[in-house]
Amino acid sequence: NYYSLAKTRTLDQEPKSPADIPWWNFDGSSTGQAEGSNSDIYLKPVSIFNDPFMLGKNKLVMCETYKYNKEPTATNKRASCAEAMKAVADQQPWFGIEQEYTLLDRDGWPFGWPKGGFPHPQGPYYCGVGACEALGRDIVEAHYKACLYAGVNISGTNAEVMPAQWEYQVGPSVGIDAGDQLWISRYLLLRIAEEFGVQ
Repeated sequence: NYYSLAKTRTLDQEPKSPADIPWWNFDGSSTGQAEGSNSDIYLKPVSIFNDPFMLGKNKLVMCETYKYNKEPTATNKRASCAEAMKAVADQQPWFGIEQEYTLLDRDGWPFGWPKGGFPHPQGPYYCGVGACEALGRDIVEAHYKACLYAGVNISGTNAEVMPAQWEYQVGPSVGIDAGDQLWISRYLLLRIAEEFGVQ
């Protein structure tokens, strides 16, 4: 399981890279990432994207998390991945990633399914078209557009075999950038789904 957290910050000028953005912090005891006695968790900006929600000069900034002693938190897997990618940077490793997901109503039932029942058997849903086959297409297309605006290298999307199940592809991207683009695309999906009242 994973979850995304977000904060909003105002800067004096538009950042052009993560290096233009100072570290920030949050209360890690509120998120289960730190004890109350040493609750500061630091946010280190590592990737920057155009913000498809606020538009204009606004940015989305992906951050790594660090403990009070500036050691990576247990949930910060990116730091060690970045080191590994740096070690093989001369080889320029390419990644293409497929992300599958299922849209759920607020009650946890699959989006668009009959309450307490099931849809017709699989067959017409994979790459399907139509109001009874492509459940949630408006969410999917809003996510696709948000990714394009943000600068995510999203290369495709399609309905999957189960109604309300979809996938999208990110890449090809080089090195750590592939993971950053995947994570920001997941954040964008959560934000878009939130606007539609779907999880």
